[in-house]
Amino acid sequence: MLRVAVIGSGPSGVYTAEALTGQHQLPDIAVDVLDRLPCPYGLVRYGVAPDHEKIKSLQNNLRRVLEDPRVRFLGNVEVGEGLAPERLREMYHAVVYCVGSAADRRLGVPGEDLPGSYPATRFVSWYSAHPDEAAGGFPLDAKSAVVIGVGNVAVDVARVLARGADELRHTDVPDAALRALAAGEVTDVHMVGRRGPSQAKFTTKELRELGTLADADVLVREDELALDPAYADPSALPAVARRNVEVLRQWAGRPPAGRSRRIHLRFFLRPQELTAGPDGRVSAVRFVRTVPDGTGGVVDTAASEEIDAQLVLRSVGYRGVPVPGLPFDPARGVVPNDAGRVLRDGVVAPGEYVAGWIKRGPTGVIGTNRPCAKETAAGLLAHASALMARPLPADPLDALRAAGARPVAWPGWLAIEAAEAALGASLGRGTVKIPDWSGLLAAARGGAG
Repeated sequence: MLRVAVIGSGPSGVYTAEALTGQHQLPDIAVDVLDRLPCPYGLVRYGVAPDHEKIKSLQNNLRRVLEDPRVRFLGNVEVGEGLAPERLREMYHAVVYCVGSAADRRLGVPGEDLPGSYPATRFVSWYSAHPDEAAGGFPLDAKSAVVIGVGNVAVDVARVLARGADELRHTDVPDAALRALAAGEVTDVHMVGRRGPSQAKFTTKELRELGTLADADVLVREDELALDPAYADPSALPAVARRNVEVLRQWAGRPPAGRSRRIHLRFFLRPQELTAGPDGRVSAVRFVRTVPDGTGGVVDTAASEEIDAQLVLRSVGYRGVPVPGLPFDPARGVVPNDAGRVLRDGVVAPGEYVAGWIKRGPTGVIGTNRPCAKETAAGLLAHASALMARPLPADPLDALRAAGARPVAWPGWLAIEAAEAALGASLGRGTVKIPDWSGLLAAARGGAG
């Protein structure tokens, strides 16, 4: 039997397990999907906005893979210092790392770390009930918030800030976050990009959602849109960019409806400095005006602008984080690999593989991970005979426990699901996520996970 460990239970990890068990040339295979968290699904659970129920329903597809009898979910297992790659290789014929890109890119400007300034992913984790973000909260008594970046994560956080709490009550957002959002005082959300609308990274569906909020006006400055060479005639742009520009053109000509909140979409502004108020917290962001350079980039001008902000959320991309014991390319933020086969000093490392963002960088959408995972799985299966020649212990679970892990298996996850359903019922809502480690593990142990 070929024993494989997949590290990470997000889309790339589950798609890898699916590709390994979906082939027919090697029916005798066992795949353990290990995750640091006691809950599966990765960013589908902890990164998709709570009001995106259709995308979150992808969990049902991932669930079918994890319920395959040849697949075993083992949560609450952290790979790294205490459970190094060399130790995993003693337990499994092959190990596939699907650990994503866990770090945020930095702006690299003065004041970036002032109180009140956060990576946008921390805000996402907070309203998604990620247990690492359970403590504390965000200064939602702010009147003005600045979101730096124009990708889908930036759109998500801007939408959640501008959406009324009543519109989120039917979702699984944790109760403390819902109460904080209900008491929040944010009236103006500024989403700012350093380049133009034709180069924005958000999708048209996400963009249009901003225009459907019940109590928020979307404001766009036509003079900024007009700086983009493609603004007057977007017909030559790729389809998504063309549709984005068309939506923004419509909004630029629409008068505000006088709603209580406003989303300001700003372009051609590069953050230059975050400044502090008398209390030492962030009070404004200073931007320099940019213009197209004719080659797809932008250059600074002499003009600048300051936007008041008591809350700043930075959403300018992700970077991979080194896994102790694995090689790492710091320039690209990935594990060096050849079609998913890990390279150590330029040489293929037998039995070590990568898939997802740690393989190719933080690009693409959820579905992009499926062909990526298939490529890695195909490379692994092509060497199955050689990998299986090495004898292993009878069951890796015993070795994991001996290494200090206390795995949460599938019944434990089902117990967490049941506890979250019960929590929601007690609050008069649907399912509500448990936001802390102790609560999750107590629920899992109640199910003997």
